[in-house]
Amino acid sequence: MGLRIRMSDVQTAFYIFLVALGILGNAAIIGVIGESILKDQGGSRSSDIILVNMALSNLVVSITRNALLVISDLGVELYSSKEWCQFLMGLWVWLRSVNVWSIFLLSAFHFQTLRRVSPLSVSRGPSKVLFFIFGLIWFLNLVYSLPAFVFSTSGDRNSTETLMLVSSTTRPLLGCVWNFPGSYSGLAYATTSMVIHEGLPILLMSITNMGSLLTLYAHRRSLLHSQNNPEVPVIRRVPAERRAAMVILALIMLFISSWGTSIISVNYFNYNRGTSTEFLLVIARFANITFIALSPIVLAVGHRRLRAVLKALLTH
Repeated sequence: MGLRIRMSDVQTAFYIFLVALGILGNAAIIGVIGESILKDQGGSRSSDIILVNMALSNLVVSITRNALLVISDLGVELYSSKEWCQFLMGLWVWLRSVNVWSIFLLSAFHFQTLRRVSPLSVSRGPSKVLFFIFGLIWFLNLVYSLPAFVFSTSGDRNSTETLMLVSSTTRPLLGCVWNFPGSYSGLAYATTSMVIHEGLPILLMSITNMGSLLTLYAHRRSLLHSQNNPEVPVIRRVPAERRAAMVILALIMLFISSWGTSIISVNYFNYNRGTSTEFLLVIARFANITFIALSPIVLAVGHRRLRAVLKALLTH
């Protein structure tokens, strides 16, 4: 299997717990919010549809990659053919990239919502533009992931990756490795991945979240200085919007911290190979699962529908 990450029994058990939490949590988001969307056809909130899209990519990544990591860590030797490696590596890159941009879409959508002035401008249902953006995200990231479908292959049992790509994998899972035509083409793809799917989304998320907080601050000042303003019905929505903004901000901060930790750990290991730095791969492994596992908990605290279902489960 090549480069293995050495983890203690406690670390392995904790990782298994996080994977299980991610699968169950994201499945619950899809089930609960998805059911409310289907029941409220034409009037469902666009933010709920974005959350379901994010949870879907999280769930599929957990099942097709993280669950296989767990099986491998339990001692089951997994090995794939070239065709399966091309399919799985391409799928991982595609879904992780979609996940990143879905999170940014949630942040950008909420920023746009807060900037609306009149309650009449709030759409009662998802617009066609939103579904177009969804299609664009999935299609463009599929195009980006095509090299993973083409240049992945099945290595021998002693294969290791000389180039680790942040958006895909930190070790040759199932014996799958990258096989670029040359070192420069591999480096170009890794650099592009770093800029487009790590640096740029985090920068844009930071900007939109800062804009949301400034907009809420402006609304709060308007509430204090214009109690008799005819726009009071909009301003009264600020407490609810502030809570939503805090939840989204918590999601973005969780993503930035987990994703950023993974980026730093993997790249430091790439430039400082050796047994003394292998602990960085353990850190990267947990960083990659942190957002998937904990984001459903953050949403359960801040989302009314999820919170109600959780309370019902706990009381019964």
